[in-house]
Amino acid sequence: MKEDILLSMMTESKEYISGEDISRRLGVSRTAVWKYIEDLRKAGYVIEALPRRGYRLLERPDKLLPTEVRSGLSTKILGQVVHYFPQVGSTNDVARKLAQQGADEGTLVVAEEQTSGRGRRGRNWLSPAGTGIFASLVLRPNLLPAQAPVLTLTAAVAGAEAIRQLTNLPVGIKWPNDLLINGRKVAGILTEISAEIDSIFYVIIGIGINVNTNSFPDELKDIATSLAREGGQAVSRQRLLQLFLLRLEKWYYSLLEGGQDKVLDRWRELSVTLGRQVTIFSPNFTVQGLALDIDQEGALLLQTADHKIVRILSGDVSLR
Repeated sequence: MKEDILLSMMTESKEYISGEDISRRLGVSRTAVWKYIEDLRKAGYVIEALPRRGYRLLERPDKLLPTEVRSGLSTKILGQVVHYFPQVGSTNDVARKLAQQGADEGTLVVAEEQTSGRGRRGRNWLSPAGTGIFASLVLRPNLLPAQAPVLTLTAAVAGAEAIRQLTNLPVGIKWPNDLLINGRKVAGILTEISAEIDSIFYVIIGIGINVNTNSFPDELKDIATSLAREGGQAVSRQRLLQLFLLRLEKWYYSLLEGGQDKVLDRWRELSVTLGRQVTIFSPNFTVQGLALDIDQEGALLLQTADHKIVRILSGDVSLR
């Protein structure tokens, strides 16, 4: 009901809408309308109320509320169902539970804050309240499990394009899942899959973006950054999330329709890894060499000092 009232005021833009009109349109009492208006104010909406004129929406908070995410969103499936939390342990954990319960493809889980946000290999992901995008999507792709790593590259492409479109910042992709600006990490992607030998049940794609983060702990301040810090001004989290969903859906459908080469080519264009000397750290090995390319499954092809080509499926990349 709060969403319906909010949509009514958003539709009327800067005009007043009477409590009686809202009451009649939604079939609730005017007292109920007043209570819902108060709830919206507590959520951060600035709503003016004048006798005999009604209510007028003056200001909307930069919160990733379902109504805000879906308002103006032109995707077909991604983000059309939104589960919103002021605080959650991990959006990936919530999305996985929803997927196990049969959630539709495109279901989005988003939180203002994560208390147990994580990246690859179980690392913590800094998720301070109201400063970033902490979101996870449920996908059910008709792909073979061997193709699943390309979904991470697809999400990285979508994230880089969305950031570039909104901010014009020179964001690039570090293999396989980090987005960097001027050598510092601004976003990361965590992909988790449930599959059997020849089919995928579901994929969870989580993304964390440092949007308006102003400060970082000492151990991160030299390796992490935010869009606001790099651009010198605050960035709309709502609009950035919408752009990410739109770009991801475009590339996701392209992938499903056989456009894997297009996705990989775009990833190459945005890469800050290829053509550079790198060191790959893995629990089982460390290897250095020239990052030549990625193959059809998204593995990194590395040329070592003795001119051997090594295929890297996973690991942490250090750029030299």
